Amino acid sequence: MSAAFACSVLFLISYLTRYALAGHHVYTGPAREFYLLLLGTHVTLAALVPFLALRTIYLAVSERFPEHRRWARVTFPIWMYVSVTGICVYWMLYH
Repeated sequence: MSAAFACSVLFLISYLTRYALAGHHVYTGPAREFYLLLLGTHVTLAALVPFLALRTIYLAVSERFPEHRRWARVTFPIWMYVSVTGICVYWMLYH
């Protein structure tokens, strides 16, 4: 889990750097409404993931495992949704 979190942090840093250097791109493909819905849910939940992940990791490190499991049951599906929709958004925007 530490490696997964580290990879996510590195990705976030690289994404923000790319965004700062290149700016944003406008989606011009078909199904614009679907793209915007997907992007909206992705961005909203992606903003929550760092807080959820840090809280979940903190509970594990402090050996508060019952609380950790409760937080992980919420954090994991959101984190996976953000990961999958990020790939979908990228694919729709650049391919």
